[in-house]
Amino acid sequence: MIMINKILIHQKSLTLFIQQYFNRSLNLIVYTLLFILIASRSYAQSSWTADNGNGTYTNPLFYDEFSDPDLIRVGNDFYLTGTTMHSVPGLPVLHSKDLVNWKVISYAMDRFRQGGEFNLQDGKEAYGQGIWAPCIRYHEGIFYIFSNVNKHGLQIFTASNPAGPWKQHQLKGHIYDLSVLFENGKIYVVYGVGEIKLIELKPDLSGFVEGSDRVIIPRGNAMGEGNHIYKINGKYYITNADNGRLQCARAANIEGPYETTVVSAKETMGTTLGWLTNNMWLDSALPAANARLSMTRQSDQLFGSVPMHQGGIVDLPNGEWWGFSMMDFRAVGRTTFLSPVTWKDGWPFFGIEGNLGRSPRTWFKPNVAQPDRPQAPYKRNDNFDAPQLASAWQWNHNPVDSKWQLKGGSLRLHTLPAKDFLWARNTLTQRGVGPESEATVELNGQQLKDGDIAGLGLMNIPYAWIGILRDGNRYLFRMFDQYQQKNIDKPITSPRIYLRAFGNFDDDIAQLSYSLDGKTFEKVGDSIRLPFQLKTFQGTRFALFAYNTKGTEGGYAQFKNFTLKEPLADRAKNLPLDQVITLTNLADRRQAWANPHGMLCPGRSFSPEKDINYLFRVLDRGQGKVALQALNGSGFLTITSMGLSADVRLIKEETAGSLFVWQDMLRGQCMLLSLKTNRFVGLDPHTGELYSADWPGTLPNRKDGTVFSWQVVNE
Repeated sequence: MIMINKILIHQKSLTLFIQQYFNRSLNLIVYTLLFILIASRSYAQSSWTADNGNGTYTNPLFYDEFSDPDLIRVGNDFYLTGTTMHSVPGLPVLHSKDLVNWKVISYAMDRFRQGGEFNLQDGKEAYGQGIWAPCIRYHEGIFYIFSNVNKHGLQIFTASNPAGPWKQHQLKGHIYDLSVLFENGKIYVVYGVGEIKLIELKPDLSGFVEGSDRVIIPRGNAMGEGNHIYKINGKYYITNADNGRLQCARAANIEGPYETTVVSAKETMGTTLGWLTNNMWLDSALPAANARLSMTRQSDQLFGSVPMHQGGIVDLPNGEWWGFSMMDFRAVGRTTFLSPVTWKDGWPFFGIEGNLGRSPRTWFKPNVAQPDRPQAPYKRNDNFDAPQLASAWQWNHNPVDSKWQLKGGSLRLHTLPAKDFLWARNTLTQRGVGPESEATVELNGQQLKDGDIAGLGLMNIPYAWIGILRDGNRYLFRMFDQYQQKNIDKPITSPRIYLRAFGNFDDDIAQLSYSLDGKTFEKVGDSIRLPFQLKTFQGTRFALFAYNTKGTEGGYAQFKNFTLKEPLADRAKNLPLDQVITLTNLADRRQAWANPHGMLCPGRSFSPEKDINYLFRVLDRGQGKVALQALNGSGFLTITSMGLSADVRLIKEETAGSLFVWQDMLRGQCMLLSLKTNRFVGLDPHTGELYSADWPGTLPNRKDGTVFSWQVVNE
């Protein structure tokens, strides 16, 4: 009972509910149900979920790769799919009731049935060349996914139930970056980059209607790639991405003429470009293990391809509209974001009134009838004792089904000949999850044969791995870092070993380690640099692998108890309710000062000394809303005007202008979004001006005056 009461301290809104309806007289049944509810909330936060549990969500929806998203609503249900490139099963189908919490319910494609490059045979590979930019639709009881396979044409998947099974139809013709609209018995397909075209599909999906292909938006109209078409209130809308912006075109007729505008721009939410592998392109040759690769750290001031792009819109039953898009998140890959949509002059702008084109990182969840509970989209941990793999696993290219098994609580990977890690068949992967994640697995290499290697890898270009090498009658522990061209070998007496890979995807860095007892882990080698690269167009993946280095089939490796820990997934402490804090501006390292004259000002440089003029109490106002009260008695931070500077004053009595939505920027950083201006509190660090609440958002490096580091101060 004491433990439950301690938990309740951190569940303030739930406690208030209980006090109101049960008058503090809780019986044992209610306590038990409450404990289950809180326990399920804590469990959900062991893996990243956007849901904050207080009526708000924090972007990204998934802190792992989910690129080129497309989303539809069918009744009260939402369905989402995205790009999977060369990984299988492909085209995950996720379901949600509230647009925030998602769960994978099927994969539309179990494997590639096209060329030999998808099998990693005969010197052919399909890295970055698989299936991408899908469009999901629902029409007259049938779900459809349309997507292109590079060099093999348009694929159409159909199902009466989104949970599957799915049937695949292959069409010829390179129709890419497409979107589909069913209307009046016709199936319209919008596609193309820059020059946007329209073509019609035959109703039986057997091919395209001859003579129907035409240009509807000529080049030179600021349209890019990744099309999404909708018909809304009698007009046709097409969204796509152009140089990191989200464009929108509209017309009264599907064939045009179209006018265009920008509906989202500059929104990086403080995300910088990371490290990039040089001279690595989609059609370039796969580098050999001994290839010398170079990487460049990109400027933290440039937008590049980071800002929200390549997205679309969806409506709720109550008439609300929401936007979805992707954002490049360094070595974790391309992630999916959710934005409120505000219609203005007939255009669907991402953002909220007063701040169109920019999106909050933390905002109120969509208003739906039955919101989901906080949950992660996939099952990631796997002890391999079920008849199928956990839902997060994907094979690197097509697997050889006869060369892997789930048996006796372990995964068996039989070794096949390969020249290096990237050519190893039957490699099983999971996306790296940010901000940080740590994969651990137990490996038994007793059945490996001469020349076999098996282990845990960081799949990227360049890559790194740790594992066991069977050399004649002896076993060696080996770590290989392709970027540094470095091997580390250690003799081991037992082929049973524990392997671990830790990734910090905010700093693009990883660390490999191993253990002989599963308790004490020893780091191996230097830290590993994690880049993004334009060969696979994927982020870093954890990979279980086994292959033979001597050109023959060998033995097999047994993997057990794969776990993925996410140290920063539980964000409950990232909102310091009822605590006293200091706020230090990242731009000038000066603390926010509650000036007794009644204004929020830039104060001194950071100091650990306690000064009541620099202390603020964060007060919970429900549903993620907070008020900040100065401890020096000058009052509440309050926005007093909409125009000019929208200055931040200190007012004795709390008003509607005193409410903010706390923007969790992670790692002890935040922004304050005023609910009076729908803009952020900030200042220009170069002018010495006072704080105001008229800033649209932050820049990639967060040093423009709108982002604070916060620190709890003991009273």
